[in-house]
Amino acid sequence: MYDQVMESLGYIRKKVTCEPKIAVILGSGLGSLVDAVEQAQEISYEEIPNFPLSTVKGHAGKLVFGKINGVETLLMQGRFHYYEGYTMKEITYPIYVMKQLGIEKIIVTNACGGINQSFEPGTLMLIRDFINLFGNNPLIGMNDERFGPRFPDMSEPYKIELIDKAKKIADELSIKYAEGVYAGFMGPYYETAAEIVMIQRHGADAVGMSTVPETIVANYLGIDVLGIACITNMATGIQKVKHSHERVVETAQKASTDLCKWVVSIIEEFSIS
Repeated sequence: MYDQVMESLGYIRKKVTCEPKIAVILGSGLGSLVDAVEQAQEISYEEIPNFPLSTVKGHAGKLVFGKINGVETLLMQGRFHYYEGYTMKEITYPIYVMKQLGIEKIIVTNACGGINQSFEPGTLMLIRDFINLFGNNPLIGMNDERFGPRFPDMSEPYKIELIDKAKKIADELSIKYAEGVYAGFMGPYYETAAEIVMIQRHGADAVGMSTVPETIVANYLGIDVLGIACITNMATGIQKVKHSHERVVETAQKASTDLCKWVVSIIEEFSIS
């Protein structure tokens, strides 16, 4: 895979002049952060050698390079999911490319379901830790030491220092937030009520179908991660109406104003630290 990553890197380097140290992965309905990018240079996934293609509504499928309040930043507008039929290596492939591009910090966002009953749709949750319920992980197989160690540490998958900075910024901006544990579920169906009871007993506050594989690989590669989940619906058995992807995207878009304001300020803070 190393040679494939280098091929992708070479193509991107020919297309963009931006050299960001910070990247943001945008979840469903959270793509409006792109509007804050100045001097934007966009590359569609389909152009990049070896890149998968995003197939989910609400995921634009492109890399956006540019400046956010003067800070060179890479936005991944649209991610890949295990339920789309991709392998774990394929859905995390962009993280390997980001590392070679010089990315040192990644802000991972997502739209997900709330299990903690103190939450409500629109809540922004800082992710403290994750639970992997995919039944798989992206590091299985032969290890290439050029990327990272065979047995990476996961004692701090979401960097505590970054979490503390994000909390301080949220308080300064009067943005309400929660904290919690995110469980990654394979999907693509919304979890059953019995599964939610099980996941809750495992200690999860929210559940979604992404983020965990990307977090694992970023830590493996030595990239610091901050995770922010947007609670777009309450989970099955808690929510009284049936789920729909359209409602998820709509709620995420409503919450995106605060999220974008928060992420912009976080990017500024990260750039000087």
